[in-house]
Formats: sequence, C-alpha cells, structure tokens
Amino acid sequence: MPREFDPLTLRLFIAVCEEGNIARAAAREALVPSAVSKRIAAVEAQIGAPLLLRGRRGIAPTAAGEALLRQARDLLALMARMQAELSEFGTGVQGSVRVLASVSALAEDLPDDLASFLARHQAVRLSVDELQSREIVRSVREGAADLGVLWRPHADRPGDAPDLQHLHGLRTLPYRSDHLCVALPVGHPLAGQATLRFLQTLAHAAVGLAPGGLMDLLLRRQAALAGQTLGYRIQVSSLDAACRIVAAGLGLAVLPREAAAPHAAARGLVMVPLAEPWAERRFVVCTRPEAQLGATTRLLAAHLAERGALGA
Repeated sequence: MPREFDPLTLRLFIAVCEEGNIARAAAREALVPSAVSKRIAAVEAQIGAPLLLRGRRGIAPTAAGEALLRQARDLLALMARMQAELSEFGTGVQGSVRVLASVSALAEDLPDDLASFLARHQAVRLSVDELQSREIVRSVREGAADLGVLWRPHADRPGDAPDLQHLHGLRTLPYRSDHLCVALPVGHPLAGQATLRFLQTLAHAAVGLAPGGLMDLLLRRQAALAGQTLGYRIQVSSLDAACRIVAAGLGLAVLPREAAAPHAAARGLVMVPLAEPWAERRFVVCTRPEAQLGATTRLLAAHLAERGALGA
C-alpha cells in the first residue's frame, strides 16, 4: 500500500526546490543532508518518477516535481490555515476570515456590511486589507486570502471581456454596484453638462486613479476603442487625492459616484454622470470553490450576497 505524504517531507521538498541545493535546504530545516535525500528518494520510488534534476547550476524540479511543488504548497497552506483557525477556538474566537477588497468596495458599503455580519457573529474575527483587483484574485486563488470583493467586468459590454479571464475557476456571487461619474471643478467647461460621454473628456487634462487597476485598464481600453490614447497629467492611488487634485484645477477624473461623493462634496466639485453602457460597475464576492471553504467564509459570502441583493 502506498505511503501517504507527510508534512515534513513536503516541507523538505519545497525547501530543496526553493534553495536549489540539498545542503542548504537541510540547514534551513535543521536536518542533515542525507536525511533530506533519503526522504525525497523514497517519494521518487513511491511515484515511480524523478522529482529533481541535478545540474551544474544546482537542483531544479522535473515536470513531476513542479506538480508536487504546487500541490505541496497548497496543502501546507491549507494545513496552516486550519491550524490557525482551530487554535482560535481556545481563545473564544469561532472562526476567522481574511478579506481583501478593492479601493472602491472599501470606500462604499463593504465596511457597513462587514459590521452587520460581526453583529450577528460576535465570536468571528475578520481581517480586512485593501488591494488592487488582480492581486485580490491571485491571493484568493493561492489561498492567501479567504474572500475577495472586487469589480467584475461584463462580457456583454465593449472592452470588458478580456478581464473576465482573471476570475476563471473561482466562485463568484453578485454583490453591489456603483456608477462612474466625471469629477470637475465648478468652473470647468464641462461642469454644466447634465451627462457626459467618455469621448468628451478625452480632450481635457485628466487625473488617473490606481495605476494598473481595473478602472485604469478599462478607461485606457475605451480610449483605444475610440482611436485615442489616454494621457493622464497625474495618477494617484486614492479617491481623496484624486478629488484634491481635481479641486486644484489640474484635471478632471472619472470616479465611482458612491465612493467619491463625500470627497467631492468636501472640495466643492461637480459630479457629472458618465453616459456609457459600461459606467455601471457591478461588484462580486469571489472565493475558491465552495467545497474548499470553511463554514465561516461560507457564512460571510452568503451574507454579503444577501446585503448586495437588498441594496441593488
């Protein structure tokens, strides 16, 4: 009967792959090199294929080794999360969830929705961090986070489809939505318009938000579809900074109305709705497949979906 993989052997194999050297991996794990070699040789004998290639530049995994390395990292990460979650029961915490969210999601309704969840489940611990959408997806997929909240582009709107692939393989639940507007100082030539088309804004100096984020990519793509290049005078990472720069007369900015409204009002800015089919942004909650989720993560995901439905 084949022997099951044990955590120590998996950890040693990861160390060898990362160090590219058995002696350094052994030192890292406080073992002698022969013990490391013996364990890896036993695994190779068990699966009937070599796991490592030894060359002049060190050791590298074979194709089978790459597969084992990926699975070993996932398994050890899962065991670490399991141990961390179970250990918290001894302190009275009944489950923990690490949440990652985009700038807009955190600036809008997500904090209130998380607060209402904690009011129902007072023994749960939440960890919440802000990241760009692509980093959120990567962290959820790799198991570094339990749940993400981000904007999901829609395939039925021009220019959105290419970004759908980044959520492939993840479970998504509909959440809330927001609406893009153009933030302008009162004296700007476009400030008196009831609505604006995106093409009208391209003739004016602009302020960009979150370089490399999905909003940035969307606007650059829409400009390209119109045969133009989007050139920002300044790019910033926060809504407040964008509104400050717009108020200083350095350019207009396309911003989500729900998140930017308090900052815009504080600076006396005009918010003109963007009249484009892609100006309504829909947010989703993303997780790994449901079978891989802890009970607390499932509860939180369902709660956010419910809150989003009520607020839609």
